[in-house]
Amino acid sequence: MELKTVYFEKPGSENTEVVLRIARQRAEELGLKNIVVASTGGDTAVKAMEALSGFRVIVVSHVTGLREPNIQEFTEENKKMVESKGGVMLTTAHAFSGVSRALRTKFNTVAIGDIIANTLRIFGQGMKVACEIAMMAADSGLVRTDEDIIAIGGTSRGVDTAVVLKPVNSHNFFDLKIKEILCKPHF
Repeated sequence: MELKTVYFEKPGSENTEVVLRIARQRAEELGLKNIVVASTGGDTAVKAMEALSGFRVIVVSHVTGLREPNIQEFTEENKKMVESKGGVMLTTAHAFSGVSRALRTKFNTVAIGDIIANTLRIFGQGMKVACEIAMMAADSGLVRTDEDIIAIGGTSRGVDTAVVLKPVNSHNFFDLKIKEILCKPHF
């Protein structure tokens, strides 16, 4: 089998529209129903709802309090826009950080979640995010673990990475299978 992977010159939000177009095309070719997209403030989510209409789009935001206690970075306006277009919002503990972040902060040490996250980052921040949000969606029952999905992540703002993968619950992390890398930054 021969498949195409698109490599971007640099990471970041300038790749968002192309990533969404590539994801849509491959989802159509494979007959996939679910696309999971990371979005911090919601701008990417709103773009995804337009570009991916007709698909079940699950938008995964940062956990409330990530940057500042009791603050949700995903704007209420963007949340309403996503939900009005049929998008599903998911805000939950990050699969790779959560307790690992608490250990790192409290005891100035590295935990297994940090090691896994940093290992995935050798493929780019978006690859780590794509794997993480897929597990978060599976843990929340929003995607099945016996059906492939497209997961889309990025570096800082916007998205720059899309993969086809078989999601797993976080306690089965080592069974996660990245089947296709559709696009990513070329470092």
